[in-house]
Amino acid sequence: MATNVWRWLAAAMLIAAGAAHAQGSVYLDELTSPEVKARIANGATTVLVPIGGTEQNGPHMVLGKHNVRAHVLAGRIAQGLGNALVAPVIAYVPEGSIHPPAAHMRFTGTISIPEPVFEAMLEATARSFKQHGFRDVVFLGDHGGYQKSEERVAAKLNREWAADKTCRVHALLDYYRVTQSAYVKALKARGYSEAEIGTHAGLADTALALAVDNALVRSGALGAKASASEGVYGDPRRASAELGQIGVQQIVESSVAAIRALAREH
Repeated sequence: MATNVWRWLAAAMLIAAGAAHAQGSVYLDELTSPEVKARIANGATTVLVPIGGTEQNGPHMVLGKHNVRAHVLAGRIAQGLGNALVAPVIAYVPEGSIHPPAAHMRFTGTISIPEPVFEAMLEATARSFKQHGFRDVVFLGDHGGYQKSEERVAAKLNREWAADKTCRVHALLDYYRVTQSAYVKALKARGYSEAEIGTHAGLADTALALAVDNALVRSGALGAKASASEGVYGDPRRASAELGQIGVQQIVESSVAAIRALAREH
């Protein structure tokens, strides 16, 4: 009898701990509507909109790499800010012509939507958050192909809301740019070549994925050098989580600083 009581108490404690963790989460979809309302009332008026993409990443990396990475990094940025929540990841983005297939659409599993549809989705997302009382809506794009779309939507809404100071939209290009600049520079300083670092599914891209979640990478597929015909631009064979942590830290720190600067201007 005593054993059963202890088991019941242990289970109750685990349930309570799980509920407490969820209530303290920065992820919007882990909270209830009243909890989100209370967070906003208590000053969490910044919402981060992580944007990923479902695309081929060579034979060694999963299709959802951008989605997982954007989700995790946005969470860390929100924690660093202390007054932000994270929207669900936008996983459907422009990836090239569907028919005839172009760009990543040439590879099985990639999902592409037209650019106007994507921009309409970003716009509706921002309008939704303004309606709920968020003051700063921040687009965090993990993929280089739609950075201009983020800028266009932010500019359009900010023009429309120019006389209404309650909400602004930000296309935080620094989030992506650091992976193409400071991160590449740091890898070169450690002796890795530009050809090895690559631009897609190469060393830099793969290392970032390993740092976020090593389940994103099929280590057994890293033995042989892949080519552009397989969707790889670079050489991921020497990628490691340790190298990826350099980029993760740069992304989080630069994004937190940039968002704080934008909030001060608002």
